[in-house]
Amino acid sequence: MEKDQNQNQQENISEETNKSESLSEPNIKDTNVDEESSNKTKEKSQEEKILELEDKVARTFAEMENQRRRYEKEKEDAYEYGGFTFAKEALSVLDNLERSKQILKNDDELKNSNTLKKTLDHLDIIYKDLISIFLKNNIKPIESLNKKLDPNLHQAMMEIEDDQKEPGTIIQEIQKGFTIKDRLLRPSLVGVSKKIDQKDIKDGENEENFKQK
Repeated sequence: MEKDQNQNQQENISEETNKSESLSEPNIKDTNVDEESSNKTKEKSQEEKILELEDKVARTFAEMENQRRRYEKEKEDAYEYGGFTFAKEALSVLDNLERSKQILKNDDELKNSNTLKKTLDHLDIIYKDLISIFLKNNIKPIESLNKKLDPNLHQAMMEIEDDQKEPGTIIQEIQKGFTIKDRLLRPSLVGVSKKIDQKDIKDGENEENFKQK
């Protein structure tokens, strides 16, 4: 009996051992799976890092290219329009010549004199020389008289009643405008035509009739 009991105990122990071994095997497999998935995760993160670096490099090159283009554009503008401010200020010389001519023409003591004629001739030569220098540097006067008002080139300073011209036609140039290449240096200051107000005509006629009575 004792032998049978001992044998049963040994069999039970061996069965429990086998069970524990069988239970422990899946745990080892699970651990291996976790390690593999962890390695895959690490590999993915490395790939993502490489993609991020490639993206950063591409962005850096794009920014460098944009900066190069901006630099080239600024260099071209500096070459093409570097004298913009100087040219704009130089126009005051032309304005002063025009003012001087008008002052001399309106001087009663000088009217119809040889001195006035010679002086105006000299001023005209200086004016033409300046215009010639401007033209050589792509600074051109804007044509205004008898042209339709263009807000990109002209600035209307007054309206003048005139039925002989289409409304908005430039009939007076107060100050000449200029362009430098394809840019506006300064607009022309002009007076434009407008239709005569019929009400003003009627009022004038009524006033004349009243005076005659």
